[in-house]
Amino acid sequence: MSATALDLRHRAEGAAARLPALQVAAERVAATVIQGVHGRRRVGQGDAFWQYRSYEFGDAATAIDWRQSARSQRLFVRQNEWEAAQSVWLWRDASASMRWASGPGLPTKLDRAELLVVALASLLARAGERVALLGSGHRPVAGRFAVERMTELVVDRERHFTGLPAIEPLPRHARTVLVGDFLAPLPEVDAIVRRLAGAGLRGHLVQIVDPAEATLPFQGRVRFEGLEEEGELLLSRVETIRNDYVRRMAEHIAGLADIARAVGWTHVVHHTEQPPQTALLALFTALTQRVGP
Repeated sequence: MSATALDLRHRAEGAAARLPALQVAAERVAATVIQGVHGRRRVGQGDAFWQYRSYEFGDAATAIDWRQSARSQRLFVRQNEWEAAQSVWLWRDASASMRWASGPGLPTKLDRAELLVVALASLLARAGERVALLGSGHRPVAGRFAVERMTELVVDRERHFTGLPAIEPLPRHARTVLVGDFLAPLPEVDAIVRRLAGAGLRGHLVQIVDPAEATLPFQGRVRFEGLEEEGELLLSRVETIRNDYVRRMAEHIAGLADIARAVGWTHVVHHTEQPPQTALLALFTALTQRVGP
């Protein structure tokens, strides 16, 4: 191996070593999924003004509105309605109920949610989309920087510790993807979804389910401990309630599907023992194969 090639290899290995493990895993999943995507349709850029925002690192110099900037000591970028509407706001639940797995060989629901969010950000960035983490306070950005920022934000779990997303002003016709277990009462989920949809957002619910949550496979005497201060429940023969539990869980999932369907959103159930590529491909296809805002 030549000295030049060896130097390149060392620099590449050093760069890879600095990447968070989550981003490496997400990029690997995204690379697998992208092979199944065969093109997409999108509208041309419009010029309807939406807002001015402060210039940020990564913005092109050509995007600066010099007339607006001349009125103050800061640089401003003119953001058009189309540019904002073609952005995707991603969100994942980082609450305590997500930090659980029923077996040592399974990822926690939060691990899988974060993997899907970062991998989806990678796919969207490759397709030229702008992405942002809902609730982070950051504007949507495109390219490699978008994936790096998304990774940094989602691993900061304490900063985004929430059960349901907060409502914040977003442009009409923007899109959002909400990833979580959605074990909150259905009326609470319905209220959030209706407020987002009422603001003109199109969205997707991705429900993460551990296999034990779906089937309650336990036997005999079991003590259940709530992860979010629900207390404890001791059952002497847990198998006696299995059928009722499975029915109630199925009703809850069906209720979430009804909530999404009522506002024109989609609802996908993803079990953590399944490969992430299946859910990711379906979600990416739904987000990118469109004819207009």
